[in-house]
Amino acid sequence: MSAAPERSLAQRLFEPAAIDKQSPVAFVITYALLFLWALVVLVPLYWVLITSFKGVGEVDNGPFYIPFIDFQPSLAAWDFMLLQNYTLGPYLNSVVVALMSTILSVLIGALAAYALVRIRFQVKLLGVALFILLLIAVIVAVAGLGVQWPSAAMVALALFVIALVTLVNRTQAAVGNNDVEFWIISNRIMPPIVAVLPIYVMFQQLRLLDTQAALIATYTAVNLPIVVWLTRDFFAAIPRDLEESAEIDGASKLRVFATIALPLVRSGLVATFLLVLILAWNEYLLALFLSNAKAQTMPVLVSAQNTTRGPQWWNMSVLIVVMIAPVIAIASVLQKHIARGLLVGAVKG
Repeated sequence: MSAAPERSLAQRLFEPAAIDKQSPVAFVITYALLFLWALVVLVPLYWVLITSFKGVGEVDNGPFYIPFIDFQPSLAAWDFMLLQNYTLGPYLNSVVVALMSTILSVLIGALAAYALVRIRFQVKLLGVALFILLLIAVIVAVAGLGVQWPSAAMVALALFVIALVTLVNRTQAAVGNNDVEFWIISNRIMPPIVAVLPIYVMFQQLRLLDTQAALIATYTAVNLPIVVWLTRDFFAAIPRDLEESAEIDGASKLRVFATIALPLVRSGLVATFLLVLILAWNEYLLALFLSNAKAQTMPVLVSAQNTTRGPQWWNMSVLIVVMIAPVIAIASVLQKHIARGLLVGAVKG
């Protein structure tokens, strides 16, 4: 056998020795970029963490980087923010509101996405138009004429049911699944500030302002389009043969969804759950309008601290660490499912 030709210096540096290996130059560049990106991500987190253990002197006279060497760490900011500043209430509100709204969003959104993938819908345009007209009539009656909202809603519902039975079913013009999906995602495209005042008035009439129930219901409705949009592709990637076999054996649609579809898209649901949880956990605008003292969440508390006391970075750092720690912990535990879920449906064929 003839000996392999000797490779030049340029080939050894820039060409990989095997198909499953990187060239030395590519290896160095790859890890240098990863190291730089790690610094971009981790240095701000480290800075916030050590700032939470500083006082006025260390922050104003800094920068100081290394505890016990550059400065003497203190728990004064932690003691003030967690024990003396009533932070526990807003923190518990954030936990309850974010978790409950995320669970409801993923559950309802997964059901809606599965139905849009497996069931063919024909929504009559006349029914949609009547619903919008009756909704406008209820708003006018409550806001302009002083009618009690339960009475107005019951009358509108009765008229809508009568119209469905007598008129709507006789028409032909309808919208299909693609139109329904576009309408769902268009609700997320709309800026939240557009709907803040109507939502505020609605919960004011329901006497639910400054309650966790109002925030949970609002966050669930706001995040539903994202859940439907993400989980639809997960369910569409499931082979229909599996579900048809179960239906032949007598399984209902709900049982097929619970025992076959959900386990197969578990990783995708976990990734969706974490994304929606982060959105609910960091939401500020709706919480600012719908909560005051009893249902105040952490983003509103952080903003209030910065507004009333000025930028006290040591205290703000405590709140930031407390806010990001649960999300980082959950992401670390669910990392395997998140990476797998983000790739579901990425390769087709």
